Amino acid sequence: MRTSRTWRRTGVGVAVTLPLLAGTLALGIPSAQAADPVPSGRAALAGTKPAWATGSADQGATAAGNSVQARVFLAGRDAKGLDAYAAAVSDPSSSLYGKYLAPQAAQARFGATRAQIDAVTAWLKSSGLTVTGANQHYVTVTGDVASAQRAFAVRMHNYRKGKHTYRAPAQTASAPRALKDAVLTVTGLDNAPHTATHHEELPPPGPGFRNSGPFSSYFGSNTAKSAPSAYGSKAPYAIKGYTGKQLRSAYGAGGYTGKGVTVAITDAFASPTIAKDASTYAARNGDKPYKRGQLTQVTPADYNHTEDCDAAGWYGEETLDVEAVHAVAPDANVVYVAGASCQDADLLDALNKVVDGRLADIVSNSWGDIEANETPDVAAAYDRTFKLGAIEGIGFYFSSGDNGDEVANTGKKQVDTPANSAWVTAVGGTALAVGKGDKYQFETGWGTVKANLSADGKSWTDFPGAFTSGAGGGTSATVGQPFYQRGVVPDSLAKANGATRMRTVPDIAAVADPNTGFLVGQTQSWPDGSVKYDEYRIGGTSLAAPVIAGVQALAQQARGFSIGFANPSIYARYGTRTYHDVTDHPLGARGIAEVRVDFANSVDASDGLLTSLRTLGRDSSLKAVRGYDDVTGVGTPAPGYVTSYRLPHRGH
Repeated sequence: MRTSRTWRRTGVGVAVTLPLLAGTLALGIPSAQAADPVPSGRAALAGTKPAWATGSADQGATAAGNSVQARVFLAGRDAKGLDAYAAAVSDPSSSLYGKYLAPQAAQARFGATRAQIDAVTAWLKSSGLTVTGANQHYVTVTGDVASAQRAFAVRMHNYRKGKHTYRAPAQTASAPRALKDAVLTVTGLDNAPHTATHHEELPPPGPGFRNSGPFSSYFGSNTAKSAPSAYGSKAPYAIKGYTGKQLRSAYGAGGYTGKGVTVAITDAFASPTIAKDASTYAARNGDKPYKRGQLTQVTPADYNHTEDCDAAGWYGEETLDVEAVHAVAPDANVVYVAGASCQDADLLDALNKVVDGRLADIVSNSWGDIEANETPDVAAAYDRTFKLGAIEGIGFYFSSGDNGDEVANTGKKQVDTPANSAWVTAVGGTALAVGKGDKYQFETGWGTVKANLSADGKSWTDFPGAFTSGAGGGTSATVGQPFYQRGVVPDSLAKANGATRMRTVPDIAAVADPNTGFLVGQTQSWPDGSVKYDEYRIGGTSLAAPVIAGVQALAQQARGFSIGFANPSIYARYGTRTYHDVTDHPLGARGIAEVRVDFANSVDASDGLLTSLRTLGRDSSLKAVRGYDDVTGVGTPAPGYVTSYRLPHRGH
């Protein structure tokens, strides 16, 4: 999973929102911020003062001449009506269920009016800011700090955040009261991490990676007989990497192929070799060849932040997403929509392209960041896009993260974002065992501990080892519990942060453990100077998200029309045989492990091999248990899930 604010990919090393109908969704704004006085004649833009802009971190006023680049997001017509319609059209128990709007109708009913855009533009210009662009979503401005302070009635100060100092408003920003129904929020008043520079070229493919061996061809097929025992027996070698045939069997694809459905993928940047790589991979691994026009890319005019976003690192993300969707749903159309960078503004632009043009039915997104880094102003902007998608019958799927409860990564239990949004489907992860004949055996929650082979080769050092990675999950600190989670998510999770029930992540899950991961094929740069295609195994909830997107394409084909925002339908099936109810101990108390052998230099054996034991089902403090849990959500699709969409499903 890609993250940073700058965002991060969700791939593991290879190997808030607005009110929702019938569900409270708190913005989670710190009380001190909420208490900021609003000047007379002004309307507060909630969430625009970051939580890290505290008195103890204050380094003094920002120079008035410093530059500011900001986006003023538009609320459009009838914001409350948008919330209600987005919920109703997605709820199987509603009379409006499935009554989606075309993009033009959605814009006419809920979009910003020309008068609103003109009024916001005039206000910003009158404050001394230069308007550099405007569309149905936002108005962009540049100017100096003095003009921004005048426009938004704030004082700009510098604040320490970690090891860095950033600018932020010392009060909650506001707009003229006459524009309170026109302005949703403003972003860019704080400059964490920094502003973008444009007109950069994409780099060549990144450094190559290969898996060593030995491998299992299916789970348990090749026992590591010469390695030390674990949990009372010899463990099998890790698989070489599952392919589409195995995943389709495990998740009950049947005869469905995703025909007539379009899946969009958003990431940052765009792989220059994706068409050739995807075609080569399909031919080598038994997938259907791509038809002309079945895979397309939508790219921006230029890119920025290529170095600090590690542009070449995103090529592998796109490759994984495209190849995984096609492997599961081989007749679905795939459109890749590239963000100009891994910054919020550019990724939002990519999502808005999908919504404005109704480019797809399903959108897979394998990127995110920790919730602590998300400010309410940005969350509100994302949520408006998700809600506009919902009323058009578009569903958004986000990977839940790869660091378990995030304690090892950040020192604090927290979930990832945008997966925390009540308007997206958060996809958790499992370790998947597919046996001989592509038969589903079991799954555990994805969480891995690693023990290295001792120097004498006779034992596993510090067995069972230390936590390396696991599916993200837990309880949001900022988003209230949505209606579809009521009666399903236990209070032990929903109230984990206090007396109020909050959004719990994930919603559903699929294979993610890189030790039981997916085989991908990608053009990479190699130490001998060559640039060529090769294949390797990969995992992370970056894999789980496109797998679920592919499964949803199958389900939509079965249904015959768009599923749209899927969470109400997903939770309506809770407790039925349409899901594998995944636990950490599917074989009882006995531990489950694999032996993995890696090249020390990630390419070949010239620098030696590294052998380790990977124990499955150990996800930090998170536990996969019977029923809903914060590793796998309601579970993974079982045979019958896809076909259940052929008939109305109005409750559990």
